[in-house]
Amino acid sequence: MNALVKRNDRFTEADIDDEIVVMRLDNGEFFSLSGTSAEIWRLIDGSRDRRALVAALTADYDAEESEIAADVDALLVQLRDTGLLADD
Repeated sequence: MNALVKRNDRFTEADIDDEIVVMRLDNGEFFSLSGTSAEIWRLIDGSRDRRALVAALTADYDAEESEIAADVDALLVQLRDTGLLADD
């Protein structure tokens, strides 16, 4: 699988307290990422693929790999649907 890449030309982001606020530049839509969603967003650095994200989170959190993988997959779908991630 290919590394996950953010579409940096389509958004701006800010860390505010314990969350990441992402704003789409084309329509001003805001997204708030906190907890594991924020951690996943931080881990998407252009060098990791889905499997590497799941492995990193599994090492950091006390949860089943299948549960973490499901959460990662759900967020990746949302990020792609909103145009914040490049397509595979």
